[in-house]
Amino acid sequence: MAYGNRPADVVDPVVGNRIVEYHDRVRWGPIISGLLVALTTQLILSALGAAIGLSSLANSGAPRSNADDVGLGVGIWSIISLLIGLFVGGWVTSRASGPMNRNTALLNGAILWATALIIGSWLLANGVVGTFGIAASNAGEVINQAQQGGINVPNRAPNVSAQQARDIAGNAARVGWSFVFGSLLGLVASMIGASIGARNYNRTYQ
Repeated sequence: MAYGNRPADVVDPVVGNRIVEYHDRVRWGPIISGLLVALTTQLILSALGAAIGLSSLANSGAPRSNADDVGLGVGIWSIISLLIGLFVGGWVTSRASGPMNRNTALLNGAILWATALIIGSWLLANGVVGTFGIAASNAGEVINQAQQGGINVPNRAPNVSAQQARDIAGNAARVGWSFVFGSLLGLVASMIGASIGARNYNRTYQ
């Protein structure tokens, strides 16, 4: 029996489903979608925290003595709700962008955070505080009224002592540092959410 030259068996190479790399790594459509989800999530959570705090204050036998604790709780919850909102928004941004590598997801998460910060600052500067915690703001006003016994105190005192000026400066400094640290925590939350939401396909086909 004679054997002819038999062609070698051809084996198809393993082809992986590679990650799609966009020419423009910034995906504004998913970023806007994540921004809307982040703002909505933060608003709902802030309203929930303010409602719980005000309900406990309304049912309290000593609202003036408990106002400080309620105000502190509402403020802390507002920060937590902001971090949760940015985390969810970053996750939605990555999921809406399709397959991408983790570095691109982190980039889009950072841009989401920056966009949310700019829009939130603009809204606050124009008195539109609803998007970033109208419920918490209203809760703070109610708590202040409870502490002052319902008496409206003028914003500008005619005479300010040196100690009062130092107190005002100290309060402003605490607000500034809180804004800085809160913003940095928001950046971390947004990038973590974007990193977790990034879809990295590693399937192979034969």
